[in-house]
Amino acid sequence: MMNKESGPLADGTDEEPATPAVHADGLTVVRGPRTVLRGLAFDVPRGQITGLLGPSGCGKSTLMRSIVGTQAKVTGTLDVLGRPAGHPTLRTRIGYVTQAPSVYDDLTVRQNLDYFAAILAPGRAAAERRRTDVTRAIDDVDLATHADSLAGNLSGGQRSRVSLAVALLGTPELLVLDEPTVGLDPVLRRDLWNLFHDIATRRGATLLISSHVMDEAERCHRLLLMREGEILADDTPEALRTRTDTDTVESAFLHLVDQAVEASRTKEHTR
Repeated sequence: MMNKESGPLADGTDEEPATPAVHADGLTVVRGPRTVLRGLAFDVPRGQITGLLGPSGCGKSTLMRSIVGTQAKVTGTLDVLGRPAGHPTLRTRIGYVTQAPSVYDDLTVRQNLDYFAAILAPGRAAAERRRTDVTRAIDDVDLATHADSLAGNLSGGQRSRVSLAVALLGTPELLVLDEPTVGLDPVLRRDLWNLFHDIATRRGATLLISSHVMDEAERCHRLLLMREGEILADDTPEALRTRTDTDTVESAFLHLVDQAVEASRTKEHTR
């Protein structure tokens, strides 16, 4: 990956506070004969919730894997928290939740979190901090009454919340959440979005949340709208509605899709 790595500044910090949480330019991912991401250029501002929206198969998960450093064959520039994506120093600064719950079914909720907390902060000296982090993460996702239940006995939504709790350990600066509300009931979805806003506004963390549910777009500070490996728009929900003269983000998205299709057809006819 062609990145220029940031170095320490004169005051000893790692990067300028004004730098975005994520900066991409010419970001491309090719998988076999298919180009999954096509020269993406965007910034994810710090301390906000950025929604990554688009239909299934448009490249959202590939983009998220690229940001957390687990995607192969990535070219272009991709800097995360002032470092190249995948840099070893980012491992404890990023929380990542995949679509499939990543928990051990034969461990309880608390044991799962104890295990991952020990990986993030090993050693006896960090034991008290680990206990505090585990308790806070369990409370954050409203699983205190299930803390001693085996993960394998939980519902699908509860297991998803355990994965989210794991990502919240250690108060990460960047949370990358791949469709975290899929399959959850409306009340739990509302509660999780309230938590996401609390994490961004009160704790100052940055959240990148993917979804194909357009009504969740209205809950984000900023939106990246994707289609077929490209970014159709990068703006606030209000600005997108104004720009397309529509009442909802879903209508704005459909308007932009229609524009893109028409532009593609016009290009084909002029060849």
